Amino acid sequence: MFSRAYKVTVSLPPVLWGAIFLLVPYALMFAYSFWSVSESQTIVHSWSFANYGELLSKPVYHQTLLRSAWIAARVTLLSLLLGYPVAYLLSFHSGGKKNLLYQLVIIPLWVSYLVRAYAWKTILGTDGVLNTVLQYFHLTHHPLEFLLYSPFAVVLTLTHIYTPFTFLPIFASLEHIPRNLAEASHDLGASRVETFRRVILPLSVPGVLAGATFAFVLSFGDFLAPLLLGGSSGIMISNIVVNLFGASYQWPLGAAISFCMLALVVLLLWVSERLERKWAYS
Repeated sequence: MFSRAYKVTVSLPPVLWGAIFLLVPYALMFAYSFWSVSESQTIVHSWSFANYGELLSKPVYHQTLLRSAWIAARVTLLSLLLGYPVAYLLSFHSGGKKNLLYQLVIIPLWVSYLVRAYAWKTILGTDGVLNTVLQYFHLTHHPLEFLLYSPFAVVLTLTHIYTPFTFLPIFASLEHIPRNLAEASHDLGASRVETFRRVILPLSVPGVLAGATFAFVLSFGDFLAPLLLGGSSGIMISNIVVNLFGASYQWPLGAAISFCMLALVVLLLWVSERLERKWAYS
């Protein structure tokens, strides 16, 4: 229906946009990862694998990377445990209030990230809301210091921030399940639990995988929540990257770590995409 010239004209702007603002920065970051910084704090364009060697040899990077993955995994699990039941209730048992409840669930997305992070900082602080309530009811005799500036605070904050991102694909997946399949399951004598386990849950797996991928990738690369609430024990790999690109002026090493994180995320997205295709409902 359309000529080749028309197709090229239509597709060229988005291709150029993606190349200029996505591929070119990635290529520059990849090139920086092989360079070095001289004693005079200038970038030396000498190609070597020294930055990757330092990344592999220093335990601090391994430990921080594992801590980041462990925090992201906990955030993913908690987001699924919170997001799936809410999505299921809204999709199958909300009736005429579905749209209203849906808006209430996604309201946190309308609030600034910093506002939500500082809200948890206010709640979990030694003089914050939670410690004040616990001491008022004599449940504790002194403020609980582990609530703030700890991995616990980071996990709690990131779970609150990224649960809506987990909820949305799960809800979309549940909405696309034909209701006559559940009715047929009931007609064949299956209970609600059996219908959920053998019909609804398997058909919603693509949404679960997409939501889990969102939660893990977004929390794995987060640096503001660990900076505001993590303390020394809650630092994640992105905080190291920010420091290397900032005060330390070690752009090549920061680029090497960033590229490794990018490779890990791309691998995770590829695995998730393959699993979604395998479990997709047709």
